[in-house]
Amino acid sequence: MMLDIAGVIPNTLTRLKKLAPGSGLELLTYKRDRSIHIVKSDDNAFIITESGFQENVFSSDLKSMKKLLRTLLKREFPRSNKVRVQEFSRCTQPEKAT
Repeated sequence: MMLDIAGVIPNTLTRLKKLAPGSGLELLTYKRDRSIHIVKSDDNAFIITESGFQENVFSSDLKSMKKLLRTLLKREFPRSNKVRVQEFSRCTQPEKAT
């Protein structure tokens, strides 16, 4: 699903609340060359992997997720107007474009 960059953070936070532990979301650029991978590890704990201009791994709770997402979106998607959002469950990983 493609979302406007302005609505990505509220949409992501809403969807993260509803996910089961082990599931997650992946935020990608249109070309799918940079991403932010979020996995729900606990009821209120998340592991965020940044892949693109920088390669980092963060752990966060839902309360501090908004600020972290804002920082990561500015760094990884500086000129993007749309963001591709993919949801995955425990047994499946997000599909990679070939």
